[in-house]
Amino acid sequence: MQILVTGGAGFIGGHLAARFAEDGHDVIVLDNFEPYYDLGIKQRNVEQGRLAAEESSGTYTLVRGDIRDEEVVSEAVADADVVFHQAAQAGVRTSVEQPQKVNEINVDGTLNVLEAARDSETERVVVASSSSVYGKPESLPYDEEHPTTPVSPYGGSKLAEEQYTRIYNEVYGLPTVALRYFTVYGPRMRPNMAISNFVSRCLNDEPPVIYGDGTQTRDFTYIDDVIRANETLLDTAAADGEVLNVGSTDNIAIKTLAEEIRDQLAPNLELQYDERHDADAEHTHADISKANELIGYEPTTTIREGVERFTDWYRENRDWYEPLVRNS
Repeated sequence: MQILVTGGAGFIGGHLAARFAEDGHDVIVLDNFEPYYDLGIKQRNVEQGRLAAEESSGTYTLVRGDIRDEEVVSEAVADADVVFHQAAQAGVRTSVEQPQKVNEINVDGTLNVLEAARDSETERVVVASSSSVYGKPESLPYDEEHPTTPVSPYGGSKLAEEQYTRIYNEVYGLPTVALRYFTVYGPRMRPNMAISNFVSRCLNDEPPVIYGDGTQTRDFTYIDDVIRANETLLDTAAADGEVLNVGSTDNIAIKTLAEEIRDQLAPNLELQYDERHDADAEHTHADISKANELIGYEPTTTIREGVERFTDWYRENRDWYEPLVRNS
């Protein structure tokens, strides 16, 4: 099968591309190498994808291009059986500073992908959305019927992506699925995320920094669970036209997370606190029953197991990864 992964040099896209190549598929990665964070991590993702292809019967092709470029997108989508659209301008706080850029990439870019797929023989487009679409919780855990009132331009752009994805299914008959990710983490994750920062600071005998009072909670989802959710959509139509939550087994308070990482790595440290950003969500927690019913999604990695795996990986890759985290 020929698979296109937009944003395939990024964190989630890079893991997906490597897994698909490992499984013997012909993978095309479209990525513009936006320097939102150090590009050394993206280079590592590309290396992993190429290595996976070399060790299997699959292929790996990298196309440097921007999803805002209609011609580039059209050429990349043309021969793809399935498109996994992961490319986006990430970052809630970045979106507050650059809302127009976020809209151009996340909304206009997604429209380019959907339009190209409509004009081709593409069998399915899987679009990466975010728990940021929910905004302020009326109840927890969030199910997909919960009101969507995003509190950041990023969340608003992801909600617009979802709506266009649904419209292309309903109006044009294009098989589409939108997956609402809940704070994905794991090896080669973005260096400016809470878990990577907590681990890095503790390993360097520096106190973890919490933004706000730490009572805010997150549903952290390990990358392997996210990969499995996407893999099921290669050959099932059960979720076409749907939006699905992709979360973990539970949620955790940020303060508790910081304390547990601190207690394991540097128990002598005191936590530090800084001002919380208004655009940061107060709580996230996924109801995954719909994803379980339609695609058999069952996350298997608890936050404590996932953090332990990430910490082990961090230590093994500290020589190249840590400088990127420290400079983020």
